[in-house]
Amino acid sequence: MPRARVVLLHGIRTSATMWRNQLVPLEAAGVEVHAVDLPAHGARIGERFSVEAAFEAVDAALNPEPPPTGERGDAPGVPRLLVGLSLGGYVAIEFAATHPGRLDGLVAASCSTRPRGAALHGYQRLAAAIRRLPDRGRGLNDAMARVFLSKAAVQDVVAGGVALDVMADAVGAVGAFDLEASLGRIDVPIWFVNGRYDHFRLEEKRMLRAAPGSRLVVIPGATHLVSLVRPAEFTAAVLGAVAELERRAAVRRADARRDATAPLAAGRDAAA
Repeated sequence: MPRARVVLLHGIRTSATMWRNQLVPLEAAGVEVHAVDLPAHGARIGERFSVEAAFEAVDAALNPEPPPTGERGDAPGVPRLLVGLSLGGYVAIEFAATHPGRLDGLVAASCSTRPRGAALHGYQRLAAAIRRLPDRGRGLNDAMARVFLSKAAVQDVVAGGVALDVMADAVGAVGAFDLEASLGRIDVPIWFVNGRYDHFRLEEKRMLRAAPGSRLVVIPGATHLVSLVRPAEFTAAVLGAVAELERRAAVRRADARRDATAPLAAGRDAAA
């Protein structure tokens, strides 16, 4: 049995291939790992982005088989950890808030700023301007990737294709989320993982207050694409979350065994 089932959600315009530096070490650590292409990205690049379709993909990866009898799906068996970065992080938070019992832990990376207000509108206007470029922004996308990422990381970002037409749909959908309210409804452990120099960590403390008991991991030297800039450190943060979920699953198994044996013990005591 694997230690955990981990589902990885990529950032906007990239695809599941951005996680290639996490797949091998996570699998080597005994984790069952699935990198998902969100709608309008990667293998699904011809589709329109929608939150509903994204949720369907996430749930299918987290819960590939009908759960056995129990309140928490396959718990206390294999823990399910959802990991999302940037767009994937916002989708992961909203999924966790609206699908109780479908996961056991959440890593929300590079998404510690509410997507709203002037910043959101400015981002939307910039995205619209970029889309009007002759190449719809592909050259600018690749140039920025080369500035901030290693050559290998750039290949990981573009290997699954670049979703040039997704910005309006995805940013508009995320802008409708009430991030703080969603965080307050989540009933599983949350880890916020941010690069030290990520411009999306401006409201980090606000997010921590919205999710009491959540933990913060700041990775030194990393920028927004933290899993690509510092892949080993990011993988270590995910494995730390896996270890905590394993510990919690072991406690639940012990509790289940105790509950199962309690009637037998009571019967023996009565007979004596």
